[in-house]
Amino acid sequence: MRNILARVSQKDKAAFGQKLKAIWLQPDRDSAIRYAHEIIEEYVPHYPEAISVLEEGLEDSLQFYAFPKIDARKISWTNTLERLNKEIRRRSKVVGIFPSFDSYMRLLCSYLMEYEEDWQTGRCYISEASRAKQQALLYQAA
Repeated sequence: MRNILARVSQKDKAAFGQKLKAIWLQPDRDSAIRYAHEIIEEYVPHYPEAISVLEEGLEDSLQFYAFPKIDARKISWTNTLERLNKEIRRRSKVVGIFPSFDSYMRLLCSYLMEYEEDWQTGRCYISEASRAKQQALLYQAA
């Protein structure tokens, strides 16, 4: 969404951003695509670059609709990934300059292994029971 809004004038950003948000808040994938095409038709004369970015990434950004039983916000938001990147930057900033690329990779990998272990043991964002239920539903549909 940031990449799209970067190509919109400042005076229209708020209104255009609200319309973009509404795409991903639609109840299902078909209505999201329909609404996106309405926005595309409305804004293509005014912001062709922004609409081009929207069209290119629309299918990828709607993949979370394939998981109806999991909270869509948990798999469509990037808060977890942004937090992970912030933590990596915080830990590497302490060192300052790494003596070699391998030392940086060791620090990064050790942190990622620790982080993954935390998620496996308890702090999981999407529970194992929820994933198993979703998997069962996918097999039944096939």
